[in-house]
Amino acid sequence: MNKMWILADFENALIQLRSALSQPANSDLLRAGCIQYFEFTFELAWKAVKAASRDAGLPECLSPKACLKQAFANGWIDSEEVWLEMLEARNRMSHTYKAKDALTVYDSLPSFIPALMGLCSALKTAST
Repeated sequence: MNKMWILADFENALIQLRSALSQPANSDLLRAGCIQYFEFTFELAWKAVKAASRDAGLPECLSPKACLKQAFANGWIDSEEVWLEMLEARNRMSHTYKAKDALTVYDSLPSFIPALMGLCSALKTAST
């Protein structure tokens, strides 16, 4: 997977997530849409780390958790803890659906935006 392509997709997904979160979520449908945008953005984030790692000649990371550890070790993310929280939120929504869990994840989404933006910025800088 081409690093520039995946990074552009990650950046676009992040823009869409931020836009969705700026709208009043007055229905379950809108909240579910925001959660879906988050899941998509998170997937592109770890895959962008995987591509950047490969391009930098680093050991291949095959899972989201391994890629997050690699990103932290390389200074592409500041807080491994918030990323592990995002991974857990993504896993909860991908493998089970409970309304209570969905609301908890939805409420957490705004706090994830700075970390996602930071990674996007770090990867763009690393690719130049």
